[in-house]
Amino acid sequence: MKKTVISALTAALVVGAASTTFAATNPFSDVPSDHWAYDAVSQLAQDGVIEGYGDTTFQGDKNITRYEMAQMVAKAMAKTNVSGTDKALIDKLAAEFSDELNNLGVRVSNLERNADKVKWNGEARYTYTSTREENATGSKDKENDNDLLLRLEPSAEINNNWHVNARLDASTNLKTDAGDDENDSKVKLQRIYADGQYGTTNIKLGKLPQQLDTDLLFDDELSGASVTTGKDLKVTLQGGRYDLTDDTNNTQVANVVGDNGNDTADMASVGLQYGTGKLDLGASYHHLTSDNFKNYTNYTDNGSTSDEANIWAVNGKYTFDQNVALGGTYAENTEADNYKKAGSVELDYKGAQPENQGTWGMYTAYRHLGQNVALDPSYDGAWAGTKGWEVGTNYTLFKNTVATLKYFNGEKLDTGKDAEKLFGRVEFKF
Repeated sequence: MKKTVISALTAALVVGAASTTFAATNPFSDVPSDHWAYDAVSQLAQDGVIEGYGDTTFQGDKNITRYEMAQMVAKAMAKTNVSGTDKALIDKLAAEFSDELNNLGVRVSNLERNADKVKWNGEARYTYTSTREENATGSKDKENDNDLLLRLEPSAEINNNWHVNARLDASTNLKTDAGDDENDSKVKLQRIYADGQYGTTNIKLGKLPQQLDTDLLFDDELSGASVTTGKDLKVTLQGGRYDLTDDTNNTQVANVVGDNGNDTADMASVGLQYGTGKLDLGASYHHLTSDNFKNYTNYTDNGSTSDEANIWAVNGKYTFDQNVALGGTYAENTEADNYKKAGSVELDYKGAQPENQGTWGMYTAYRHLGQNVALDPSYDGAWAGTKGWEVGTNYTLFKNTVATLKYFNGEKLDTGKDAEKLFGRVEFKF
């Protein structure tokens, strides 16, 4: 049943009675000073209980809905300095409009819940690296870097099935006070993608992390889409554009890039991964196409050219118990004639848990990273174009504070000269 705003001022007068005086200035042009409701309307407008319309009118003779009335009752209920009599009248009004007030409460609750759906994670970290490479004279060229990084990873829930995820990196080199290089922006939107989950099927769309062979081959993002489905046996399809440029970790990717103005490759991948209990096994295939491959002189022999990379990879891992695991991975680019094989074998013991102070871990590994297949490996010790031994340890200093130390000792694949790296990092996770 509809009623006018003026007749609804029973509720308004209740709130007005809570004030010591009705001396507020009337903001509405259609409520004259001799109107019986003038004082209540003026005071309630000042208290924020009623708002009127944007043309300075109150339109008190206009029919209102029960929901609009409930809004006024809700604002009256929010008043604290009311008498016992007025409180009783507010309670009666609340009972009369209980359904509408419940609906109003649901709306407010949904807004609060939406705010909770946006979550922020991230880390601040300091990284020190010291790289030494033997030159033609037998002496070693040394390069030290000190880097700071702030990483923010927001995630927003859209509905029960979909989220939107992103990653923002702000970095600076303490030697140059610049980003990754002198020409880079110090803040980068590294990732932004929609993530949908339907039962055992996951869908990602946008600029997303690589879904296959992220350690040995691709520590970078893919602009495109991926679909993964299955429980114990998972099947992954991904495709899009892969950025071949990389100015960090001494990778060979930047050397592949030519001067043709296009630094990306078309990429399509398929992978199988089986895991249950202690054993994990997987295989994958990647097809990349870019003129940069045929423009790179160390890619093929005898003057032949190819604008493709066809990469096969297999991986396996066995977890002996909660402390010890042994894993390995191997990949080969069948289109390349040089530096076309890559592999890694790693033995892990425990591992630092950021949430648990005092936890720690260590590992030892042997890596062989042919630069025409391990385009952008994620290892912090060995890098593309090297082979050798790598050891490391990590320790949780305080809750959410992890220190990591790694050392690589090996040689360059193209020259056979010595190569080594010392890597240290402290991460503050939040």
